[in-house]
Amino acid sequence: QLFEKESSTYTYLLADKKTKEAVIIDPVLETVERDSRLVQQLELKLLYAVNTHVHADHVTGSSRLKDIFPGCKSVLSEASGGKADHYVDDGEELRFGNFALEVRKTPGHTNGCMTLVLSNAVAFTGDALLIRGCGRTDFQQGSAETLYYSVHNKIFTLPDDCLLYPGHDYTGQTVTTVEEEKKLNSRLTKPLPEFVELMNNLNLPYPKQIDRALPANLICGIQDTSNK
Repeated sequence: QLFEKESSTYTYLLADKKTKEAVIIDPVLETVERDSRLVQQLELKLLYAVNTHVHADHVTGSSRLKDIFPGCKSVLSEASGGKADHYVDDGEELRFGNFALEVRKTPGHTNGCMTLVLSNAVAFTGDALLIRGCGRTDFQQGSAETLYYSVHNKIFTLPDDCLLYPGHDYTGQTVTTVEEEKKLNSRLTKPLPEFVELMNNLNLPYPKQIDRALPANLICGIQDTSNK
């Protein structure tokens, strides 16, 4: 579990210790040097750079990682609308060594959000479910009702002791469980009408990196340098 402080983003590096095959989830452009150094130190073969959705708060490091590790492929959900080498849909798997990440579509924050589940014991929820919270639903095809059903049907149906690792945290927390969130999540424990009303009235500020991040992330994190 790796952290990028400007956008409070968590990046996750998973690897099979025997085969050395690895996957990185939600890499950030500004921390590619750190992440690639770790991959090299551990002598891993990076197969996939996966984004849980097209981010609005940071530029993905996928394209840069592909330059450093030529065998690495970028991955997005089919519903994301972004550019990637490999697209995945609900129920598909991303294999690395003897392990596999199960793809569960969890739209609502964006159309292309997905949760990645490892052996029903660990799940990487992106921005769909945060610790005691959830991603906003007021832009990027967001829908509070869709997000509510996504979390309840695709994440809360995992075993209670399943560890949940979010895409962000703004208070220093690192991990939660299905049981904790079903009991303690301040938003998603509410009935659907109350949740929708709450999400529709958050009045959050415009993401400060969105004008830079969204165009780049739609094309795998490649930034336009033509005017520089």
